[in-house]
Amino acid sequence: MSRFTLSLAAGALGLSATGAIAQQADLCGGIGENGQWIGGDAAGSDISRAPNYLEQMALVLLRDEYIALFSVSDPGTVRIEAASRGTGDTVFDLYDGSGITVASDDDSGGNSDSRAELALVPGTYCVALRSFDGSPLTGFVRVGRPEHPPLTEGLGPTPVAPRASCDLAAAAPITLGAPLSAPVETTPYYSLTLDQPTALSLTAENQNADPVLTLYDARGDWLAENDDFDGLNSRIDMAEPLPAGQYCLALDALGDTTLPIVTTVSEYDPEEVMRSLYSRAEAAPPLDGSYPVTDLGPVQTRQRTDANVDEEAAWYALDIPESGLLLIEAIAQGQGDPVLTLFDDLGRQVGHNDDSGGSLDSMLATRVQPGTYLVAVRQLDDSMQGVIRLLFERYVPARPE
Repeated sequence: MSRFTLSLAAGALGLSATGAIAQQADLCGGIGENGQWIGGDAAGSDISRAPNYLEQMALVLLRDEYIALFSVSDPGTVRIEAASRGTGDTVFDLYDGSGITVASDDDSGGNSDSRAELALVPGTYCVALRSFDGSPLTGFVRVGRPEHPPLTEGLGPTPVAPRASCDLAAAAPITLGAPLSAPVETTPYYSLTLDQPTALSLTAENQNADPVLTLYDARGDWLAENDDFDGLNSRIDMAEPLPAGQYCLALDALGDTTLPIVTTVSEYDPEEVMRSLYSRAEAAPPLDGSYPVTDLGPVQTRQRTDANVDEEAAWYALDIPESGLLLIEAIAQGQGDPVLTLFDDLGRQVGHNDDSGGSLDSMLATRVQPGTYLVAVRQLDDSMQGVIRLLFERYVPARPE
């Protein structure tokens, strides 16, 4: 099933206070700048404290997005849903406070509705909603806890909740840099011993198993949790060194529990973390030569290039000499499902598209100012590799004679 990008863009209701807009400018890596707090304001949008679900009506204009904001003050499971009024087909992405994609969904709510139920850590989140085919739609976005009434029917039985504790006595030992593979039915826990303070990266990988990874200390206190980080694989980065001592890793599978999950614990490498973000087009690389970026130079009127890409993004830099409209198309030559992402020279995401015009090809059209922009193109399906044709067209405003 394709992964769909849902960016809920600001709807018809604008923020009235300039200060509130300024405070939202950095939410979710800038995605939340034009978003609407789902509970009316920041204080009323904490789903951990809400007595019932929080819901908004969303008006999505042609090829536009609607952004809903909410927060989590206590770690726990949260259900995010989107449903259209009428025949529309909703898709959404969920972003954390730094702008990293936490989850994406198209039809898990049943029919053409969207739904994701996952464990979230405290922080601010942005739900980005759009129509699958880019057409206008009116719908609802709902955020709730498991005990709240759902908006959608869902598909089949509700996935199991992540483990609420970790059993060190039943845990298999795991060491730094030595991956272990086992299904959660036989090995739901791993124990880790640190001889000195160490920053860690922990991963659990098998897309078909859809692992959930949770980290606890020796007393059983919750430290961190992740469901979907890279596709359906899970990852936890503990950038601050953990004290020496014993730790427990708990694994669950929201998919097939009989499949082996490859679990790895390694020392946290900030450069590797950033390279991983660049390869998934979740952050823009620097233009200092430390990461491969093809310089296309100034875009005059029309420019074309071909990229042989897989799930790892290929990056291009282009110069815009004057204000206008930039149109970018990514067209698969044969089989392929390209995804486009556009950043400005400060690393702010200014555009993103997966499917356009009822096809798997992608298209972005956005206003641009003079300066340098970075474009990433990748295949949505990590099993695909092929040529993607990129087209860049620049339009300038008409000038009076």
